[in-house]
Amino acid sequence: MTTRRPPVVWFFDLDDTLHDASHAIIGQIDRRMTDFVMRQLRIEREPADQLRRDYWRRYGATLLGLVRHHAVDARDFLRDTHDFDILGLLRGHPGVVALLRGLPGRKVLLTNAPAAYARTVTVGLGIHRQLARHYPIESMRIHGSLRPKPARGMLRAMLARERVAAPRAVLVDDNLANLKAARSVGLRTVWVFGRRTAGWRPRYVDLRVRNVRELRRALERIGTLALPPVVNQ
Repeated sequence: MTTRRPPVVWFFDLDDTLHDASHAIIGQIDRRMTDFVMRQLRIEREPADQLRRDYWRRYGATLLGLVRHHAVDARDFLRDTHDFDILGLLRGHPGVVALLRGLPGRKVLLTNAPAAYARTVTVGLGIHRQLARHYPIESMRIHGSLRPKPARGMLRAMLARERVAAPRAVLVDDNLANLKAARSVGLRTVWVFGRRTAGWRPRYVDLRVRNVRELRRALERIGTLALPPVVNQ
């Protein structure tokens, strides 16, 4: 009998995980989302902003609520809300390229952001060559319908695409709803808590780090999340 460990697949979120989007980018996107809702639904800013937030909390993505309840064209929404000087507002984490290069296993991007935005950010950060594949929101479809994070069916579909068993996959994300869903389908989880006060760790979180730069050092302390080996007879 031989025991081997197949490669780990790391699913990385983008905003507030691989870069500091809250520094300036998130505010820009939020404002443009509210502007879009105002134009499309012909309502004032305050109710538009509240609706944007409500849909984000309910569905994990404002876009999903707008598509389901208002027949909004997803392409129009994604184009309009991410049409700004992204590189001028980008703030990366020093050392993230070295982290991804040195982290054992396959690294892929799993983000509710659109493809063009994700490409601009990853190239701007210099990390695009370290990510084996990008899964932006456009690729998160089941039977033709958008199913972004935290949809469990989509997470299972991503495991199938990457040909990895759930216990050999890790989601690194700043959003606890996404991590809770990932744990429910068997993935290991790393919470990037950022500016939040994280004196606690939910049961569905295996490891918490303030920013992604701390990931390698944390793993050296505890091992690679105690990922189980595969046993061959």
